[in-house]
Amino acid sequence: MADTYRDTWISCTDDAIRIRGYYFPWGTKTVPYDRLAAVRRVRLGPLTGQYRVWGTANWTVWASLDPHRMRKSEGLLLDLGRRIRPLVTPDDVPAALSVLAAHGVPGARPGEGTGEDGGDGNRGRDGNRDGAA
Repeated sequence: MADTYRDTWISCTDDAIRIRGYYFPWGTKTVPYDRLAAVRRVRLGPLTGQYRVWGTANWTVWASLDPHRMRKSEGLLLDLGRRIRPLVTPDDVPAALSVLAAHGVPGARPGEGTGEDGGDGNRGRDGNRDGAA
C-alpha cells in the first residue's frame, strides 16, 4: 500500500487517510475514504484553531496533534457523519485535497481557496456566499 500524500502527521494511502497523533498519547486514526461524508478547506486564525496544538475547545472539532499548526493558515475539516469532526493541517493542503478528490470525497476541490469565515469560498448564483440573501 503506497502513500499518495504524506507529511509528518498525515498520510493518504490507496484506501484511507491516516492521522498520526490523533489519540493520546500517539495513536493513529485511520479513516477509509468511503467513510468521509465530506471535507472542507478552512482558514485558521487565533479564534479558529491556529494556536491549538492538539485537542478541542468546543467539542465538535478535534484538532489532531500538529506542533507547527500555529505557522499554518489553513486546514481540512473532515466530516465523518458524527458530532466530532477531525481538523487536520497538512503541510501541503492542495496536494492532500487532490488525493481526496481522486478518491471521490465530497467537497475536495484543490483549486479553491477558503472564505474569511472558514467556509469553502463558494458563492450562490446571486453572488452571496453559499446562496445566502
